[in-house]
Amino acid sequence: MKHLAAYLLLTLGGNSSPSADDVKDVLGSVGIEADEDRLDKLISELEGKNLQELIAEGSSKLASVPSGGGGGGGGAGPAATGGDAAAPAAEEKPAKEEEKEESDEDMGFGLFD
Repeated sequence: MKHLAAYLLLTLGGNSSPSADDVKDVLGSVGIEADEDRLDKLISELEGKNLQELIAEGSSKLASVPSGGGGGGGGAGPAATGGDAAAPAAEEKPAKEEEKEESDEDMGFGLFD
C-alpha cells in the first residue's frame, strides 16, 4: 500500500510515469525502505496504464459490492407531558471530568505502515 501511495503522490505531482527509483526516493524521504519485489510488481502492473481509468474501473467494481444491511426503523418520539407538570428538578452537580484520552500519536503507527 505504501508503494502505491507514493506512486500516486508522484503522479499527482506531475510525473506521469514514475520509476521505481522515484518511488524509492519518496519513501526514503520519510524514512521508509522500499520492498524491491513489491515495488517491481507494482511498476510492471501499472506501466503504460491510465491511472484515472483504473481508479474509475475499481470504483465501479466496488459500487456493486454489498456493504451492510438496510437501516432499522425509526424510534418512537418522546411522550408528551401535560402543561400542569411540575418544573424539572434542578440539575445535579456536574460529573467529574473524564480523564483525557491518550492521543493516537504514541501508538507506534507510521504514515506508510
